[in-house]
Parts: sequence; C-alpha cells; structure tokens
Amino acid sequence: MTTRCGLVAVLGAPNAGKSTLVNALVGQKVAIVSPKAQTTRARLMGIAIAEQTQMLLVDTPGIFTPHRRLDRAMVKAAWEGAEDADRLVLVIDAAAKVGPRVEQVLEGLENRTEPLILVLNKVDIAKKEDLLLFATKLSERLKPDEIFMVSATTGDGVAALKAALAGAMPESPWHFPDDQLSDATDRMVAAELTREQLYLQLHAEVPYSSAVETEKWEDRKDGSTVIHQQILIERDSQKAIILGKGGTRLKAIGQASREAIAEHLGRKVHLFLHVKVNPRWDEDRGLYKDIGLDWAD
Repeated sequence: MTTRCGLVAVLGAPNAGKSTLVNALVGQKVAIVSPKAQTTRARLMGIAIAEQTQMLLVDTPGIFTPHRRLDRAMVKAAWEGAEDADRLVLVIDAAAKVGPRVEQVLEGLENRTEPLILVLNKVDIAKKEDLLLFATKLSERLKPDEIFMVSATTGDGVAALKAALAGAMPESPWHFPDDQLSDATDRMVAAELTREQLYLQLHAEVPYSSAVETEKWEDRKDGSTVIHQQILIERDSQKAIILGKGGTRLKAIGQASREAIAEHLGRKVHLFLHVKVNPRWDEDRGLYKDIGLDWAD
C-alpha cells in the first residue's frame, strides 16, 4: 500500500494559535499553549497521521521583531522551519486586524515559492461579516493554494484542513513509528510543561524573562521518575514573584507541572523546582541546545 510523508511548516505572528492548531491536527497535546503571545520558543515537530499519510508538523515560534539574542534565535528558527517544507501553513488570527506583526509575516512570505495554505483561525470569535472580506484581501496578496476557516480551539474545520494536507504530501515511507507523536525528548517536554505553568500562572514580563532547565533526571526502580529543574530568571524581584508568599506560588506551579509531566510520561513523578537568578541566562549556549534552538549571532 502506498504511503505518504511530508513536512508542513506552521507559520504566523505570535498568538495566532499555531500551537493549538498543531495539537488539534495531531489529536493530542504536543505543544504548550497559553493565552500569552510568544509561548513557543523552539521548532517542535508534531506528527499527525491520516490513514496512510504521516504529516510532520513544524510548530514554529511566532515571527516578530527581535530585540535580544533569544528573540533572534526564535525568529531564525521560525523561518528555517519553512525551508524545504512540502506545504507552508500560514495561521492568521481572524478575530484580529492585520497589525505590524502580521504584516511582517506577510512580507516574509511574499517572495517564497513553497505551496501555501492560508488558515484563518479563531473563526468562532471573529465577526462573520468581516471574514469573507478578510480572506479575499489576503488571498489577492498571497495567492494561496487553498484557504481554510477554522477554530483550533473548538475543532471546527480542522478535519477538512487535515485531509487537504494529507492529500498534498508526497509519496514516501513514514519517517517515524506510527505511535510517535512528537520528536521532542521527554526531558524537553518536561521543561516545556513547567514553562507553560509560568505563562499560565504569572503575569507581566516574568514568563518572558525566564527559562526552565532540567538539571537531573532519574528513573527509579519502582517505576517513578525524579526530576530536578531550575527556573532561571533575570532579577531578584522576579524570584520573589515566582516564589510567592511563603513559597505558595512556586508550590502551585510545581504541583500543576508535576501532574502534567506525570500524565505525559504515564508514571509517578517527583518534581523539585529551584529558582535561580542569572541576569545572563539567555547567553548560555548550552541552554539554547537544551530547548532546541540554534545559537544566534
């Protein structure tokens, strides 16, 4: 029986819903999500299957104007994720207007030759009377092969998009086993799940000024796993925010993260979180490697 396999790069401005869409296409959570922009930092591959077709979905960081080394590495990862893709999927927030960040993505795509699929996401909260005009203007500018209106949150339109992507993949052997959902290691996923809680439970700039590093990982004979992670932040004032009164905030972050990691691993997890102030954590080459980013000059 003929099999198909191909690479799909999912691009867009921050907070367009790329990670939520990747999770919906895979059918299971492989990328962390939060209501905040720029949650995704590295290229993460979700693996979706439709009958005899395997789609390698590259969930890229949002494209924005970079101001520091980490920003540059994230934007570089986004555009590199589009290279050699069999299909580019541009995700646009249909409930928002075309602002500077979306304009930056549109400009970057105008001269690319890869086949493009335009996805207007969040149609469940968009004004219906604006959708057609919005789609027409973007279609005239980008000339995509197809346009889909979806809600990655509710699942509306996702099946049709998945079927179209499957039909566009080239004939090829599968690159991964049929039970593998992502190319991320368990260590990387564990760090990402803790970082997700920083975005969900903290406010203002703190999540963006932090990183999570897995220091120690021990699989015990009783079937449980012991994990020690460092939460790296830039200033002492941020440490106080993460700890919370009497350490209550850190405890809540740890509990939620431990439960999520245990669910991912399918076994009991003992999680220990430590908060460390390092004003130059984003200059650590080793950390970039751990989170799957290339060093950016």
